[in-house]
Amino acid sequence: MRHLLTWIPVTAPGGAVSYSVEYQGEYESLYLSDCWIPSRWCSPTESSSCDITEDITATVWYNLRVRATLGSQTSAWSTTEHPFNRNSTILTPPKIEVTNDGSHMVIELEDLGPQFEFFVVYWRKEPGAEEHVKVVKNEGFRVYLETMEPGAKYCAKAQTLVKAIERSSAFSRTECVEVQGQALPMVLALFACAGFVLLLVGVPLSTWKMSRMLQNSCCPTVVLPDTLKITNSPQKLIRCRKEEVEPCAISVLSSEELLAAWI
Repeated sequence: MRHLLTWIPVTAPGGAVSYSVEYQGEYESLYLSDCWIPSRWCSPTESSSCDITEDITATVWYNLRVRATLGSQTSAWSTTEHPFNRNSTILTPPKIEVTNDGSHMVIELEDLGPQFEFFVVYWRKEPGAEEHVKVVKNEGFRVYLETMEPGAKYCAKAQTLVKAIERSSAFSRTECVEVQGQALPMVLALFACAGFVLLLVGVPLSTWKMSRMLQNSCCPTVVLPDTLKITNSPQKLIRCRKEEVEPCAISVLSSEELLAAWI
């Protein structure tokens, strides 16, 4: 999204020729009586090109013109044949590089500036493989996409997106990478399967055992101590107590004995 205005330089003896660049948008044309605004980057300039990206920031039609100056001599204005609109920009596919970092698939995208995003498509190279999609902001560094299996090949491609002009490029060429090594051995697969079965059996058993332990800890079974257990008949105990109490209840004291006991 960098826009350059270029022109054929003027060859004249007697010194260096400088140039002035001006632009006119729809607002200047319709509401400011065909006013032209000098480019703050290229007025003047001795180059034969001008970066007008910061001048044409709206998605409208712009007219552009240039004139040459040598000393006190100034040429007529040379105007672009057709107005320019930045949404007519043709975006080119990005440059990508696909590598692997260990078992990870990594893609490195070309740094095109802050206006760009990338639409990345990647898949495992095999018949009927599912394509995965990832939208990546312009970062300029490596992006980790997927964990790859040893011995398998993975591919990726990308296209550029610019939301400011609602346009996208064609896809880049497909890049593939393969992780060296062999597929997972059958023995490891069997061990993994056995571990999974043990996990299914062990988890419910451990849960039941833990619940029993918690039940015994929080709500233990109370056993009555031997000292509180009744070994004799209750009828006998009551009868024995009556025999001890009745003599006391029917004893009669004389007045002299009562006075002596009180003293």
